[in-house]
Amino acid sequence: MFYRLLKYVLLGPLLKLLFRPRVEGIEHVPEEGAAIVAGNHLSFSDHFLMPVVLDRRITFLAKQEYFTGPGLKGRLTAAFFRAAGQIPVDRSGKEAGRAAIREGLGVLARDELLGIYPEGTRSHDGRLYKGKVGVAVMALTAGVKVVPCAMVGTFEIQPPGRVVPRIRRVTIRFGEPLDFSRFAGSADERAVVRAVTDEIMYAIMRLSGQEYVDEYAAVVKAAGDS
Repeated sequence: MFYRLLKYVLLGPLLKLLFRPRVEGIEHVPEEGAAIVAGNHLSFSDHFLMPVVLDRRITFLAKQEYFTGPGLKGRLTAAFFRAAGQIPVDRSGKEAGRAAIREGLGVLARDELLGIYPEGTRSHDGRLYKGKVGVAVMALTAGVKVVPCAMVGTFEIQPPGRVVPRIRRVTIRFGEPLDFSRFAGSADERAVVRAVTDEIMYAIMRLSGQEYVDEYAAVVKAAGDS
């Protein structure tokens, strides 16, 4: 209920008015049934702009920090993400990754759309980074297609660290669904899930036009901060 209120009354119309999102390839998003929408992640605004342009509800795996922040701001943020139906994900350790996969598979089992950012975190410099294999494990386990998505211009309106976004037009581009049924039953094979993940990231790169970096974003950012 609150999701629809946000999308159609409280937040959606305002976002469309301010950012005038240009949408390309929306016909590639299935009208029904389970599917994964895998996108690049350039800005906090991505969480809101992609759902606004979709006819269907989409549930994202959101980092746990959005649900555990301190003070009034933290409580408000947590309440917002919970009300919008987003799922908190602990990104530390292997067991946390397994828990995230279980949550994602639960969404797909309900024939819903699951949104995920394979990079695992926002790009700190606008480049596209190596994807984590959870997206491939979920796609192969659930036997669903993956729709690549590129957010274009959101880094410019709200790069990491900027609280109030600049008012500029953005583009949201969806690519043709990727079918990995040829790898059915291979969700536990490391080489296969790596190859599937890389194929997804290549599709996102082609849509976004970003420079690709074959390293994890969190590792590169940590090295730069040290």
